Amino acid sequence: MGTYTKLNRPILVVDYDPNWPSLYEKERERILAALGKGAVQIEHIGSTSVPGLAAKPTIDIAVGVDDFEKAMAYIPIIENLGYTYEPEFEAELPERRFFWKGVPKVHTYHVSMAEPTSSVWVKPILFRDYLRGHPDEARRYEQLKRELAAHYGSDMDTYVRGKTAFVESILLKAESAMRVES
Repeated sequence: MGTYTKLNRPILVVDYDPNWPSLYEKERERILAALGKGAVQIEHIGSTSVPGLAAKPTIDIAVGVDDFEKAMAYIPIIENLGYTYEPEFEAELPERRFFWKGVPKVHTYHVSMAEPTSSVWVKPILFRDYLRGHPDEARRYEQLKRELAAHYGSDMDTYVRGKTAFVESILLKAESAMRVES
């Protein structure tokens, strides 16, 4: 069984929705109110965070916690906001806690909880920022996602694997650009 098999559902990539940022902001406020000082940083990540980019209509949120040892105590707090906790994903990424909201076939939100210094926090933000600043790369990513969604239907593992080489290439470009700016 693959990493994302549990999340198999129809993969639908839709045109950019200008409401996504406000949906993120509303959910951010709910999470911040629930976690208080436990959340040191909250970021909108994933394709819905890139203006103009088509995406699966699921708002991805990164929640940065000051001490990952405390993350277990935050799980019931996030669950009380209507999220489902997925501990199985920790086998692949032990430095992240993953939650989803919605119904099994339609997720409206994903929350990834990690320390802001961890790679599972840094990489999605680096990827997002690079796509925001490079619309040509964002269009290439959109085309790839649409092709993968059309071809793989609801096989989330294969869909994610199909994006991996592109994502890694963008991360290399982003890291290289950061070195040049330093």
